[in-house]
Amino acid sequence: MKYYLDNCCFNRPFDDQTQEKIHLESEAILAIIKKCNQLNYEILGSSALDLEICQIPDIYKRQKVSFFYERAITRKIGYNQAILKRVKELQEMSAIRMLDRFHLAFAENAQVDILLTTDLRFEKACSKVNLNVKVLNPINYFMEVSEDDSNG
Repeated sequence: MKYYLDNCCFNRPFDDQTQEKIHLESEAILAIIKKCNQLNYEILGSSALDLEICQIPDIYKRQKVSFFYERAITRKIGYNQAILKRVKELQEMSAIRMLDRFHLAFAENAQVDILLTTDLRFEKACSKVNLNVKVLNPINYFMEVSEDDSNG
C-alpha cells in the first residue's frame, strides 16, 4: 500500500490539541503512520509538500513539521511532465486549489492508494471528480481500516 499525506496532515500534530477534532485527527495520523511502518507500507513525499512546509511562517513549527515529515516518508515522488499535465487537467475539471491539485497529481502519478487530508474543502472537491486515488480524512480512514481489521 502507498499513502500520501498532504501538508495539513503533517501539521496536525502541532496544531492546538485542545480542540477535539484536531486531537482525534492527530491521533489518527500518528496511528496510520505507525501502522504503515509496521507493515512496511510506503508514505510518499513530494516537492509540493517540501514547498508548503517551507512556507510555514512560524520557524519553530516549520522545523517540527519538517522533521516529522522527513522521518515519516519513505521516499519522495519525482516531478515530471505527466504531473504538470494532470495538474492542468484537474484545473479544467474542478475547483480544487492549486497546491492541492499538485498533491493529487503527485499521488496519482505514484499510484498511491490513499491520500489523507484534514482539509474538508479539499476532500469535498475531490469527491466530485473522477480520481485515481481515494481521498479521505484520517479519522474516517482510520475508522474504516479498524473496522476492516475487526471483521477480517
